[in-house]
Amino acid sequence: MLATLVMTVIGADRPGLVQMVATRVADHGGNWLESRMCRLGGQFAGILRVEVSTDRRDELVNALRTLEVDGLRVIMHAEGGATTAPVDRPLVHVEIVGHDRPGILRSVSGVFAAHGLNVEELASERVNAPMDGGTLFRAKATVFVPPTAKMSAVRADLEKIASDLMVDVKVD
Repeated sequence: MLATLVMTVIGADRPGLVQMVATRVADHGGNWLESRMCRLGGQFAGILRVEVSTDRRDELVNALRTLEVDGLRVIMHAEGGATTAPVDRPLVHVEIVGHDRPGILRSVSGVFAAHGLNVEELASERVNAPMDGGTLFRAKATVFVPPTAKMSAVRADLEKIASDLMVDVKVD
């Protein structure tokens, strides 16, 4: 029987961090299922899901916790389900670009929540504006749209906040 573990890892960025985690997983008979990882602000962070036989679960968890000595904090979460989201889930891609200011993501995520949309992935960054030398805020989100949501209403609400915030919102 297999146990599925979901965990986050975070530590000061340096070469070899992923290898340290992957080695612990492999050495304890685990199988790396999926992950999302990145470097941000000098820190390395990731979330991952692994499978391991139930009789080696505790052994793997203890081995991963020893990474703290090497400066990599591993936080175990409630055990994940055995399956990922169905491939045929209706997903929408949203892109936001505008002059940086506080509250852009609060407003956009508020629209998502009001319509029951679930954020599957979100990436954001601040970049120099090419023309005026200011700072632009860019975000890309992939959201799950439940059958109860009306995309025309979602688009209308996003267009309203885009106008209020003076940002461009593109929905595919």
